[in-house]
Amino acid sequence: MARRIKIKDLPKEERPRERLIRHGVHRLANKELLAILLRTGSRAKSALALAEELLAKFDSLRNLSAAGYEELLQVRGIGPAKATDILAAFELAKRLADSKMEFQGIVNCPQDAAQMVLRELSLEEKEHFMIIMLNTKHRVIAKKIISIGNLHSSLVHPREMFKEAIKRSSASVILVHNHPSGDLTPSKDDLLVTERLRKAGELLGIEVLDHIIVGDNRYLSFREQGLL
Repeated sequence: MARRIKIKDLPKEERPRERLIRHGVHRLANKELLAILLRTGSRAKSALALAEELLAKFDSLRNLSAAGYEELLQVRGIGPAKATDILAAFELAKRLADSKMEFQGIVNCPQDAAQMVLRELSLEEKEHFMIIMLNTKHRVIAKKIISIGNLHSSLVHPREMFKEAIKRSSASVILVHNHPSGDLTPSKDDLLVTERLRKAGELLGIEVLDHIIVGDNRYLSFREQGLL
């Protein structure tokens, strides 16, 4: 039976844990951090090689963070234990990001909302749809990515979006998505989805305050443009 390849089988100077201790966590590449999380590889490859394969399959760390349990199991070498470890780690990271957003500030204008997401979304290679959730005083409660992919009704369903807003006791929400091309012109789907979500919000008593498109470190506000 083939022996499982472990990180300790690598030369000491290439082992992620040793590199972390020697150089600091911020010096490690994504694949090295992921390898530490995986702990062991498969019978055919080390944890480092398996981490590299995971990142390659999902194209980016963000896409990997959005992967589901069944998707992770499709990668050879990822079993139930490793899949649940990955899901738990990314969920903790998401909750930390949400906690940092809590009571971060008050949104008085579209620019305030745009500044919260410009850096995060402007350089993404795929469209990300996000909501910023606010309380009755327009203070930020949290933000959350709802879907990844071209914006259309099948990806952004009111049920999924407002489930999160209701869970957070949001009084209102701001819709945000990016245009990787940098062209901020709203598409037909952008307009249709916005109107659909606005009407759904009315029924639930959660106001859709704005829809902001970001790209190339610029933004467009539907409210400023008279589109909402």
